[in-house]
Amino acid sequence: MLTGLWIREVVLIESLDLVVGPGLTALTGETGAGKSILLDALGLATGARAESGLVRQGASQASATAAFSLPPGHAVWHLLEARGLEAAPGEDLILRRVLSADGRSRAFVNDQPASVAALREIGALLVEVHGQHETVGLLDSRTHRDLLDAFGGCASSVRRTGEAWKAWREAEAALAQAKADVEAARAAGASAAAINSAGAAGEAAAAAVREEAAAAAQAVAQKAQADLEAAVRAVQEAAAQELEKAVATAVSAAKEECGREAEAALSFAAAEAAAAADAAAQKAKAEAAAAAAQGGDEALAAATKNLAALEAKLAAAEQKTAAAVAAALQKAAEEHQAATSATTKAA
Repeated sequence: MLTGLWIREVVLIESLDLVVGPGLTALTGETGAGKSILLDALGLATGARAESGLVRQGASQASATAAFSLPPGHAVWHLLEARGLEAAPGEDLILRRVLSADGRSRAFVNDQPASVAALREIGALLVEVHGQHETVGLLDSRTHRDLLDAFGGCASSVRRTGEAWKAWREAEAALAQAKADVEAARAAGASAAAINSAGAAGEAAAAAVREEAAAAAQAVAQKAQADLEAAVRAVQEAAAQELEKAVATAVSAAKEECGREAEAALSFAAAEAAAAADAAAQKAKAEAAAAAAQGGDEALAAATKNLAALEAKLAAAEQKTAAAVAAALQKAAEEHQAATSATTKAA
C-alpha cells in the first residue's frame, strides 16, 4: 500500500509531506482546495504523462516521491527483476520523478535511474485510479494473467516457470556465444595458417633478395677492382711515358750540353793552337829572316830548333783537345745509361 507522498514545487504546492497510515484514508475539501493536485503528484511519481504546467510558477523543477510497502510475493518484484532494477522484497519501494520547467523529466526507482515507461509499468501494478471516464484496471489485458495466477494460487508455479525460462535463455545465450567462439577459433586458425604461409613466402622472398643483393654487390666489387686496376695501369703508363719523355729530354739536353762543351773546348784548343802556330811561324820567320840577313849558321840552327818546339806544343794541344772531347762524350754516355735505368725501374 501507499505509505507516503512527498511533493515539491507542484502547481500551487511548494512543499508537502503526506504520510498515509493503514486502512482507508479519505481526503476531503471544497472545490479548489487542491485535492486533484495530490492525485496529479501521485500520477507524476507513478509514471503518468506530465506537462511543464505542473511545475510551480517561478520554480526550475518539480518533484514527487511515493513510498509503497508491499508483500514479498507482489508481482512488482518480478517486474523489477525483469527490468534489471535492484530491489529487496519486503522492503519499501520508493518511486521518484523530477520534472523540469522545460518539460524534460527523470525517473528513479529506489534511487536507481529508470525510464518513464518502466516507471509507468511499475505504477500500474501499484495504483489504480477510479473516476469519471478513467480506465478501469480490470479492462487492461496486461493485468489479466497476473490476476488469474493470483486467484489460482499459482505463485510458486509462476516463479519456477520464470526461473526455468530465465535459465533456458541464459543457456541459449551461452550456446550462441560458444558457437561464436568456435567460429572465431576457426577463423583464427585459418588466419594463423595464412600468416604462416605468408611468413614462409616472405622468408623465401627475403632469401632471394639477399642472394640477389650479394650477387649485385660482388659484381660491383669486381667491376670496381677492374676499374681500379685499369686506372693504375693507365697511371703507370702515363707516368712511364712522361718519365721516358723527361729522360729523353734530359739525355738530349746532356748531349747538346756535352756537344757544346766539346765544341767549345775544341774551338778553344784550335784557337790556341792556331795562335801558337801563328806566333811560332811569325817568330820563325823573323828568326829566319834575321838568320838570312846575318847569314850565320848558328841563327839558322836556333830558328830550326824553335820551330820544332812549336810543332811539339801544337801536337800536345791537339792531344789535349781530343782528350777533352772524349771525356765529354763519355760523360754523356754515362748520363744516358743512368736515365735509361731509371726509366726501366719506374715502368
